[in-house]
Amino acid sequence: MKKLHGVRLSHHKHTENSASQPLPLPKLVRIPMSMHIGAPCTPLVKPKDTVAVGQKIGDTDAFMSAPIHTGVSGTVRAITTYRMSNGRTCPMVEIETDGKQTIFPEVKPPEITNKQSFLAAVRESGLTGMGGASFPAHVKLSPKQPVDTLVINGAECEPYITSDYRQMTEAPEEVMDGVLQVLNWLEIPKAIIGIETNKPEAIRLLTEEARSHPEIEIASLSTLYPQGAEKVLIYNTLGRIVMEGQLPADQGVIVMNVSSVAFLSRYLRTGMPMTQRLITVDGDAVKNPCNLMVPIGTPVQDVLAFAGCDIDRANKLLYGGPMMGMAISDPADPVLKSNNAILAFEKLQSPKSSPCIHCGRCITACPLQLMPVEMAKALRRKDAAALEKLHVMLCMNCGCCTYACPAKRPVAETNQLAKAFYQSQKNK
Repeated sequence: MKKLHGVRLSHHKHTENSASQPLPLPKLVRIPMSMHIGAPCTPLVKPKDTVAVGQKIGDTDAFMSAPIHTGVSGTVRAITTYRMSNGRTCPMVEIETDGKQTIFPEVKPPEITNKQSFLAAVRESGLTGMGGASFPAHVKLSPKQPVDTLVINGAECEPYITSDYRQMTEAPEEVMDGVLQVLNWLEIPKAIIGIETNKPEAIRLLTEEARSHPEIEIASLSTLYPQGAEKVLIYNTLGRIVMEGQLPADQGVIVMNVSSVAFLSRYLRTGMPMTQRLITVDGDAVKNPCNLMVPIGTPVQDVLAFAGCDIDRANKLLYGGPMMGMAISDPADPVLKSNNAILAFEKLQSPKSSPCIHCGRCITACPLQLMPVEMAKALRRKDAAALEKLHVMLCMNCGCCTYACPAKRPVAETNQLAKAFYQSQKNK
């Protein structure tokens, strides 16, 4: 099997031995009605309503969507508007907490009797991809194609982030139970859990958990970014190539994040929907790096304050890791379902870019063997046909090209502009 390219990064896993802990309850949460790919939800509550933990506060009839629940009890202060990272807006429910954390009476374990009731329960849980893609889980688990393998992403290849690692080491039994539940109800014969070799304790614990389950394999993967990218993970665990325009299911595969299956285990046992998530808080502006269990909708500034970060000194705030993370424009912005980390940096290196020297390192680094130099040329010419031949839509914005570029050019950003231009021309 041919080895895919990538880059070797400094791991900066400062919090790998930091046990997860709950964040003190915030005074206010701000819960957007769109935290998933697809149609936004409509608020089911109005100002002055009293809400309880686990209560559904947003939903829609659209298939590509997931309901939204509150992780706090309190009073709805307002329904406002939230501007998402793509520039669009959606309603947002703001809740003042009462400190009581009263559980909603209807929270109870779902009754599962077959595949249909399992998928219905997954939708009601509000689960979306916890690896960052925000894909509604019940949609992912309902492929039209036959599936023979469930691949679990435990790579966590981005620097700094250790929230998945803490899940695997603190509660490996939840991971295993979640995998078994999906295999059982979807009638998938086997599963592979892929973990990078820089996480030996996670590999050891899950190998022990899988000892009595021959249908589950633990795959030790080389520590090479972007090992956790979906296409890369499928190739390195199964040797299958997800072609351009295909979904993993077209190759007989479903990919889930390790924290997603662990959540499913907890939900099926308790009935508590997706109301909180474990995130890593780190960066050189953070005094006390940690892993925190945070209610969805908690303002970023509350999380950073608990971790000892002086926001006024932080020059860059990120949702997620330094390679694929999204910039946080306002510290009052909320923690979302897809967030696995908040990073704050004071010391930033922003070297000036220089002209391309045509060294080809961006091409060598690309896991999918794309040609960023040629895509940049095609973009400058406004040549959509050339971009199509260069398979521009395969770019997953992993950032390997930018990282490898000795001229410090914004290669990945240019790739995304090329993708946007190509799509605009295709849609005409």
